[in-house]
Amino acid sequence: MAEGFLTTHVLDTARGSPARGLRIELYRVDGATRDLLATRVTNEDGRTDRPILPAVDFAPGTYELVFHAGDYLDATGTPPEAPRFLDVIPIRFGISDADSHYHVPLLLSPFGYSTYRGS
Repeated sequence: MAEGFLTTHVLDTARGSPARGLRIELYRVDGATRDLLATRVTNEDGRTDRPILPAVDFAPGTYELVFHAGDYLDATGTPPEAPRFLDVIPIRFGISDADSHYHVPLLLSPFGYSTYRGS
């Protein structure tokens, strides 16, 4: 059985704190098809309470995490823009090793973001 799993951590770099209450969706991508696998919301530490993709469902392939940053920024009182500069942030990535832990963090501000493969 595979031991891998997928996690994230979202930090609000403008506020200097974890991004609490940010909705995240995970899709498996196969060509033009996107299948929703999970929906999670970040906790007070900016993490999800359980892995986004647990070991039992872990498989090599292409995935997409969708971070609903606009809703989060609105909820934190960030002055609104119409349209908002950052609204939905999709991050498409590949899983090649089903036995590895994949960690995809998001560093977020109202005007930019960055990500990397964490540990």
